[in-house]
Amino acid sequence: MGAIKSIIEKNVPGVYVHSLEIGNGIVEDMENGFFKNTNDQIELACKKISMDDKLQAGYHAMGFSQGGQFLRAVAQRCPNPPMKNLISFGGQHQGVYGFPRCPGDNSTLCNIVRKLLNLGVYTDFVQKGLVQAQYWHDPLNEELYRNKSIFLADINQENVKNRTYKANLMKLENFVMVMFGDDTMVDPKETEWFGYYTPGQARRVAPLRETPMYTEDWLGLKQMDKQKKLHFLVSPGNHLQFTDTWFIANILRPFVMK
Repeated sequence: MGAIKSIIEKNVPGVYVHSLEIGNGIVEDMENGFFKNTNDQIELACKKISMDDKLQAGYHAMGFSQGGQFLRAVAQRCPNPPMKNLISFGGQHQGVYGFPRCPGDNSTLCNIVRKLLNLGVYTDFVQKGLVQAQYWHDPLNEELYRNKSIFLADINQENVKNRTYKANLMKLENFVMVMFGDDTMVDPKETEWFGYYTPGQARRVAPLRETPMYTEDWLGLKQMDKQKKLHFLVSPGNHLQFTDTWFIANILRPFVMK
């Protein structure tokens, strides 16, 4: 995130960048990315943003990997100060169904995550204690997912339809979703554009516009699409691999520097 911060500051004169840290220091921040209840993380992020005087007039939000859906939850749950543009890089907005390559460089943490997922992703213990379980979406057990998911099913309006969530998300000026064309970590990669496996199987992926989420407009995405607020971008390469040139041309210039 330090490198991203530097690129933004170098290319956007006078910009202020607040890099959210969930915890006291880099180590705790990384551990919380695996083991801190996502809803508590969102609450903390909302508090940090609301207390930053320099963000009160509005801000652009960039979320990387799981940070994409986490910042979307911030937009839905915490509309003040206002989020102007939400830019999601490889966010898993419909969840994941697979764990092919653990994020980060800590093999010990990765092995713990795999063991916990194998224990039972929808047990209360794993749901409350493992971040990745909270956006695990099993297309073969849709009812179990909807009933047990403590985070993703809520922000995706798959049970109770929260009108405030929808209204808040629709306040965005732009919702930019970056999918990585050669992504081998996120399964399926189309979740980065809200696509997902059709229920009952794990082969065919339905694009966003074919899902009930869109056709019934649970989140307001259909209306936002008509208003040309949705932007679907592809970055060549694997998960979170993009060049400075691509980032400046496709993200900073059209959505931050204008």
